[in-house]
Amino acid sequence: MSQKLHDNERIKIESNFLRGKLVEGLNDHTTGSFPSDEVQLVKFHGLYQQDHRDYRAERKKQKLEPIYSFLLRARLPGGVVTPHQWLEIDRIASELTDAGSIRITTRQTFQYHGIFKRNLKSVFQDLKFKANIDSIFTAGDVNRNTICTSNPEQSLLHTEIYELSKKISEHFLPKSNAYAEIWLDGEKVLETEKEPIYTENFLPRKFKIAVALPPYNDVDIHANDLNFIAIIVDEKITGYNVVVGAGLGMTHGDKTTFPRLGDDFGFIAVDNVMKIAEAVVTTQRDLGGRVSRSHARTKYTLETHGVETFKKEVEKRSGVTFAAPGEYEFTERGDRIGWVKGIDDLWHLTVFIENGRILDFDGKPIKSGLNKIAKIHTGTFRMTANQNLVIASIPESQKATIEALAYECGLIDDGLSEQRKYSMACVALPTCPLAMSEAERYLPGLTDDVEGLLAKHGIAKDKIILRITGCPNGCGRSMLAEIGLIGKAPGRYNLYLGGNTIGTRIPKMYQENIDEATILTTLDDLIGRWASGRQADECFGDFTIRTGIVPEVVIASKDFHD
Repeated sequence: MSQKLHDNERIKIESNFLRGKLVEGLNDHTTGSFPSDEVQLVKFHGLYQQDHRDYRAERKKQKLEPIYSFLLRARLPGGVVTPHQWLEIDRIASELTDAGSIRITTRQTFQYHGIFKRNLKSVFQDLKFKANIDSIFTAGDVNRNTICTSNPEQSLLHTEIYELSKKISEHFLPKSNAYAEIWLDGEKVLETEKEPIYTENFLPRKFKIAVALPPYNDVDIHANDLNFIAIIVDEKITGYNVVVGAGLGMTHGDKTTFPRLGDDFGFIAVDNVMKIAEAVVTTQRDLGGRVSRSHARTKYTLETHGVETFKKEVEKRSGVTFAAPGEYEFTERGDRIGWVKGIDDLWHLTVFIENGRILDFDGKPIKSGLNKIAKIHTGTFRMTANQNLVIASIPESQKATIEALAYECGLIDDGLSEQRKYSMACVALPTCPLAMSEAERYLPGLTDDVEGLLAKHGIAKDKIILRITGCPNGCGRSMLAEIGLIGKAPGRYNLYLGGNTIGTRIPKMYQENIDEATILTTLDDLIGRWASGRQADECFGDFTIRTGIVPEVVIASKDFHD
């Protein structure tokens, strides 16, 4: 007897290619929300329905509807925008969102928070018609925003992989006209539509693609379903290794869920990238699980059917045979904060944006400052997968002016520690409906504390890759950190140790359901032991494995929960 499919499968099939009753819901002015089915459908259009959880209990007590609003995530493959686009992004945030902020995401794009339903169409239309940006397929069971390494030191190669990321993104866009009809007042399609790649079922779950350019692993390849790792010979990309089946999400208390590193299927020529990408996506479409949402990602399809079975199916569908993997090495995954000179005598300034949150803070008006820079900048802006921003392609004649503006608004901070550069968090409370604890609001203070512990033990200039997520879904990539905190309940976290600096090892749980005071006491002891007992150039994560503080996670399906 076949198992009953998850209800999201019904919603997709009955949606008439993602239309559903979104128009009716949009025109219902008696509520700030959409009907339950449409709450799922709206994700495919780049929206998440949320409510302000700081006021949820009080609103319920007063018998009032929650304060509903929407998060909109833009589609921006490779993360590049022009100064004109930046100014429009900034204006829309100021005029049409309650939060007023721009947030750079870990998927190399930006999102708005606090859009009320009455402003949704205006945001969609201003983005498209004034900034030429859309939000198609930035959420839902489809290929999400395609990301690529943004390292400005590799300017020529960056151009090549950026163009590839755009090509991949375009290839996996929908054929349905629903987005244009609903949000842009486009003409309705009368003939029967088809989705040759997705079909009416779409994918079993979200799908993420990244293009990595060694030696930098800033895209965290082991957070993505499909990765193309550039193989570089004599400063030219000769082809790509294809890594499939990585992912970081899990469910508390469910040992059948776990983070997983990807499998290297082997090397392919540059010309075969699109064939392989489509074959991997359609294989996941047809073999992926549709009963349990918790087991629907590509990583579980590989676990269920076997890596070799999946690989052979990809080869069959693409007509491409994988060769032996090419050689590469990852040495870093952070961003090069500061100035770098690229090709054509142009400069690139990478600025640190804590939590990716662009807003005017007390004594640090970074949103206004970036607005001033955009008005004179002649190059581009590159968002990074670490939530930072590269002000790219600055001519020598503008370097001093832009630097002065960056200092003025706090985008350049000479006192910025290495620890802060390598700390990251998801949004979590008060808007994310899945969050169990704080993350973005907790991170700055925790980073202060960790900086203090490093200084206490005489290693203030060192760093530990520290990441916090408010739930176990993996948005902040804590399951690739040396210290990973996963929210369990308000003020309580599971503490994971043992990742490494290049992002190729899953950490192991060290303590469960601990409060913030216990976190600091524990880290004080561990950092002290690392400072006094580490080997030459040994990172914190490697130290915890070598000294037996936590065992190494080699095969996540076996080792992660044991």
